[in-house]
Amino acid sequence: MSQEQLIIFDTTMRDGEQSPGASMSKEEKVRIARQLEKLRVDVIEAGFPAASPGDFEAVRAVAEAVKDSTVCGLARTGEADIRRAGEAIKPAKSGRIHTFIATSPIHMQMKLRMDPEQVLEHAVRAVKLAREYTDDVEFSAEDAVRSEMDFLCRVFEAVIKAGAKTINVPDTVGYSIPSNWGERIGTLIQRVPNADKVIWSTHCHNDLGLAVANSLAAVQNGVRQVECTVNGLGERAGNAAMEEVVMAIRTRSDIFNLTTRIDTTQIVPTSKLVSQITGYPIQPNKAIVGANAFAHESGIHQDGVLKHRETYEIMRAEDVGWATNRITLGKLSGRSAFKARLKELGIEVDSEQALNAAFSRFKELADKKRDIYDEDIQLLMSDDAVTPEVEHYKLVSSMFHSETGEAPVARLTLLAGGSEQKAESTGSGPVDATFRAIESVAASGTELLLYSVNAITTGTDAQGEVTVRLAKTGRIVNGQGADTDIVVASAKAYLNALNKLHSGEEKLNPQL
Repeated sequence: MSQEQLIIFDTTMRDGEQSPGASMSKEEKVRIARQLEKLRVDVIEAGFPAASPGDFEAVRAVAEAVKDSTVCGLARTGEADIRRAGEAIKPAKSGRIHTFIATSPIHMQMKLRMDPEQVLEHAVRAVKLAREYTDDVEFSAEDAVRSEMDFLCRVFEAVIKAGAKTINVPDTVGYSIPSNWGERIGTLIQRVPNADKVIWSTHCHNDLGLAVANSLAAVQNGVRQVECTVNGLGERAGNAAMEEVVMAIRTRSDIFNLTTRIDTTQIVPTSKLVSQITGYPIQPNKAIVGANAFAHESGIHQDGVLKHRETYEIMRAEDVGWATNRITLGKLSGRSAFKARLKELGIEVDSEQALNAAFSRFKELADKKRDIYDEDIQLLMSDDAVTPEVEHYKLVSSMFHSETGEAPVARLTLLAGGSEQKAESTGSGPVDATFRAIESVAASGTELLLYSVNAITTGTDAQGEVTVRLAKTGRIVNGQGADTDIVVASAKAYLNALNKLHSGEEKLNPQL
């Protein structure tokens, strides 16, 4: 029996970006989009163009950069949103507008202040307007899980008649369990007229830890597009994890009889890139992409795997990209080798000036540690998250002193708004002293929500990656920094977060 294709719709750069502090710059979105294209994702939801001018430009930049995947922009049903999305995706070789409106009684009454007939009218009008820009229009019924079945059927029938090509049924609040969700999807497909003329999709949130299970139940009941994110990133508890959905479909082909376009060997590199850019570490026991996903501690398990891998492993580590942690470059490597490795890793450098700056940082790192791994290079390139044009704060030099029985001291030289300033402070530890010294100059008034350290590779000379999450007046940002000196990495991360607060813009974050 021939296998149908399951469409993988990635919303890491839209819904995933709504994780606290995970907002991405235009350049970061383009980097992720190129990696998603290398992963062979079918549809890339690049953002919500009406959210802010920056989001519009980011979606447009992704539309210009991507050639082999469909680029999608999200829009509410208002005319301004639709037209903004249409303009943003215009450069795309294949573009989609994804429009949505809430259909549950609680959302219609309490949020939209609309009656069902008004919601129906808005949905139809939005789809027709979106068709002026593209034939590829997707419609979502926000909070479909708590919507009345009869009304859902009416809305879906009407938007299909208006020209929608994909119908998405989201569990916006993560309320479903697999058996009920699968049944609901099956009933909709059975009851809605012309259901066979569209692709049915699902978008599940993970509030009960069931997003992947619900998505797979929907697939078993006729869905042929799953909306998901890399590492399960997203609003609240996140979304269905793309890597888990894809590998479940592949590993259990006896049940699903479906295939995807995904190049699974790119899963781990994509996961690491998204983690580095968003500042969200991957938990070690995370399925597929966690550091322990293919590790065996038990002696019985180790013995079994050594005798025959399939005794305890249902997937091969190399099939999802775990064979990439190899030494690539060293102190004696030249500029051409460095440039070639960037290309192999899917990292695009826009100019010779940028390449020279990156190579200079590579040489500095090579002086500190003997062996340079792919992860080191990816992290090195992530230092460009804040461009020089908007880098208000920069670390020039640092000195730290820590002695038993004495208060640690940090002495820093910072560039702040183009002028060099000295800063000194004590603290309960060298990192605390460093942050206090920075604040003596910045006086940002921020609240520190998170401080996290992760080793990028093995060995005592490994780079430490630090994530700092700051909050100010309701806005949350993540800052990242990396260095073989963890205190220096901490300073870089804090300054990176301050730069994002200094240069960032407010944006809307839609629920779906």
